[in-house]
Amino acid sequence: MSAALDHTAAELDQTFAALADPTRRRVVELLRERPRRAGELSTAFGMSPPAMSRHLRVLRRRGLIEEDRVEEDARVRVYRLAPDRFRELSAWVREVEAFWTDQLEAFRLHAEGQGEADASGDEK
Repeated sequence: MSAALDHTAAELDQTFAALADPTRRRVVELLRERPRRAGELSTAFGMSPPAMSRHLRVLRRRGLIEEDRVEEDARVRVYRLAPDRFRELSAWVREVEAFWTDQLEAFRLHAEGQGEADASGDEK
Protein backbone atom coordinates (compact mmCIF):
# COMPACT_ATOMS: atom_id res chain seq x y z
CA MET A 1 0.00 0.00 0.00
CA SER A 2 1.31 3.47 -0.83
CA ALA A 3 2.16 5.99 1.87
CA ALA A 4 -0.82 8.15 0.84
CA LEU A 5 -3.22 5.22 1.18
CA ASP A 6 -1.65 4.23 4.51
CA HIS A 7 -2.18 7.78 5.75
CA THR A 8 -5.78 7.83 4.52
CA ALA A 9 -6.50 4.45 6.09
CA ALA A 10 -4.96 5.56 9.40
CA GLU A 11 -7.03 8.77 9.34
CA LEU A 12 -10.17 6.77 8.67
CA ASP A 13 -9.35 4.30 11.46
CA GLN A 14 -8.82 7.14 13.94
CA THR A 15 -12.04 8.84 12.87
CA PHE A 16 -14.05 5.65 13.31
CA ALA A 17 -12.35 5.05 16.67
CA ALA A 18 -13.43 8.52 17.81
CA LEU A 19 -17.00 7.80 16.71
CA ALA A 20 -17.02 4.32 18.28
CA ASP A 21 -17.82 5.84 21.66
CA PRO A 22 -21.60 6.24 22.15
CA THR A 23 -21.20 9.50 24.09
CA ARG A 24 -19.21 11.06 21.27
CA ARG A 25 -21.78 9.92 18.70
CA ARG A 26 -24.51 11.52 20.81
CA VAL A 27 -22.45 14.75 20.97
CA VAL A 28 -22.32 14.71 17.16
CA GLU A 29 -26.10 14.20 17.06
CA LEU A 30 -26.66 17.20 19.34
CA LEU A 31 -24.29 19.36 17.34
CA ARG A 32 -26.17 18.49 14.15
CA GLU A 33 -29.02 20.56 15.54
CA ARG A 34 -26.92 23.65 16.34
CA PRO A 35 -23.62 24.76 17.89
CA ARG A 36 -23.52 24.33 21.67
CA ARG A 37 -21.45 25.52 24.59
CA ALA A 38 -19.28 22.97 26.35
CA GLY A 39 -21.24 23.47 29.57
CA GLU A 40 -24.50 22.85 27.77
CA LEU A 41 -23.14 19.56 26.43
CA SER A 42 -21.90 18.38 29.82
CA THR A 43 -25.29 19.24 31.36
CA ALA A 44 -27.16 17.41 28.58
CA PHE A 45 -25.17 14.26 29.38
CA GLY A 46 -25.19 14.64 33.16
CA MET A 47 -21.43 14.54 33.01
CA SER A 48 -18.74 16.61 34.69
CA PRO A 49 -17.17 19.37 32.56
CA PRO A 50 -13.73 17.67 32.65
CA ALA A 51 -15.23 14.37 31.43
CA MET A 52 -17.06 16.13 28.59
CA SER A 53 -13.90 18.06 27.79
CA ARG A 54 -12.07 14.79 27.17
CA HIS A 55 -14.75 13.66 24.69
CA LEU A 56 -14.70 17.04 22.95
CA ARG A 57 -10.91 16.92 22.71
CA VAL A 58 -11.03 13.56 20.93
CA LEU A 59 -13.63 14.81 18.46
CA ARG A 60 -11.72 18.05 17.89
CA ARG A 61 -8.40 16.27 17.30
CA ARG A 62 -10.05 14.02 14.72
CA GLY A 63 -11.41 17.09 12.94
CA LEU A 64 -15.04 16.17 13.59
CA ILE A 65 -15.86 19.31 15.55
CA GLU A 66 -14.51 22.83 15.74
CA GLU A 67 -14.17 25.08 18.74
CA ASP A 68 -14.98 28.79 18.84
CA ARG A 69 -14.51 31.20 21.70
CA VAL A 70 -17.18 33.67 22.74
CA GLU A 71 -15.92 37.24 22.43
CA GLU A 72 -17.60 38.36 25.64
CA ASP A 73 -16.01 35.59 27.71
CA ALA A 74 -12.85 33.85 26.48
CA ARG A 75 -13.45 30.98 28.94
CA VAL A 76 -16.61 29.93 27.13
CA ARG A 77 -16.18 27.57 24.21
CA VAL A 78 -18.81 26.82 21.61
CA TYR A 79 -18.58 23.64 19.54
CA ARG A 80 -19.96 22.92 16.09
CA LEU A 81 -19.55 20.17 13.53
CA ALA A 82 -16.65 20.41 11.09
CA PRO A 83 -18.06 19.47 7.67
CA ASP A 84 -14.82 18.45 5.94
CA ARG A 85 -14.24 15.26 7.95
CA PHE A 86 -17.86 14.22 7.48
CA ARG A 87 -17.53 14.78 3.72
CA GLU A 88 -14.51 12.47 3.73
CA LEU A 89 -16.45 9.82 5.64
CA SER A 90 -19.36 10.16 3.26
CA ALA A 91 -17.06 9.77 0.24
CA TRP A 92 -15.56 6.61 1.75
CA VAL A 93 -19.01 5.15 2.42
CA ARG A 94 -20.05 5.92 -1.17
CA GLU A 95 -16.94 4.10 -2.48
CA VAL A 96 -17.68 1.03 -0.36
CA GLU A 97 -21.33 1.13 -1.35
CA ALA A 98 -20.42 1.35 -5.05
CA PHE A 99 -18.11 -1.65 -4.69
CA TRP A 100 -20.80 -3.77 -3.09
CA THR A 101 -23.44 -2.60 -5.53
CA ASP A 102 -21.20 -3.74 -8.40
CA GLN A 103 -20.44 -7.03 -6.66
CA LEU A 104 -24.10 -7.75 -5.94
CA GLU A 105 -25.10 -6.88 -9.50
CA ALA A 106 -22.45 -9.25 -10.86
CA PHE A 107 -23.72 -11.97 -8.52
CA ARG A 108 -27.32 -11.34 -9.59
CA LEU A 109 -26.38 -11.61 -13.26
CA HIS A 110 -24.43 -14.78 -12.57
CA ALA A 111 -27.28 -16.30 -10.54
CA GLU A 112 -29.85 -15.41 -13.19
CA GLY A 113 -27.60 -16.90 -15.87
CA GLN A 114 -27.25 -20.09 -13.82
CA GLY A 115 -31.01 -20.26 -13.30
CA GLU A 116 -31.66 -19.99 -17.05
CA ALA A 117 -29.04 -22.68 -17.77
CA ASP A 118 -30.54 -24.99 -15.11
CA ALA A 119 -34.05 -24.50 -16.49
CA SER A 120 -32.94 -25.45 -20.01
CA GLY A 121 -31.14 -28.53 -18.76
CA ASP A 122 -27.69 -27.22 -19.69
CA GLU A 123 -24.89 -27.83 -17.25
CA LYS A 124 -22.04 -25.41 -16.74
